[in-house]
Amino acid sequence: MASDQPIGVVELRIPAQAEYLQLVRSVVGAAVSCQPSVPPDRVTDLRLAVSEAATNAIEAHGEALVNDRVTMRCQLTESQIILEITDQGGGFDPQSVPNLPEVEDVKRLQHESGMGLSLM
Repeated sequence: MASDQPIGVVELRIPAQAEYLQLVRSVVGAAVSCQPSVPPDRVTDLRLAVSEAATNAIEAHGEALVNDRVTMRCQLTESQIILEITDQGGGFDPQSVPNLPEVEDVKRLQHESGMGLSLM
């Protein structure tokens, strides 16, 4: 049976600026790639999801006029990968998020944003 004890934790604190998104994606990709059981296509999926979450956090800081850093934490266990993005923005009401077509639906291409929550 796999243990859920942490085998590795990586934390990164970045300025709330879009220029740092590539760094977040790279760090997550490198950390997750240390787990040989994770296929490369899943690493790509995780990089995309963390990029969307970090983008939302950066936007939240901008809207709230917050200068604090955004924190990314990636914890690896034998059976899990736990990714957390922490920001000091004002938050949002999940009920206010419009219902959009499924990610696989070609109609989704008509919507410029809103994919992040669907991916996460």
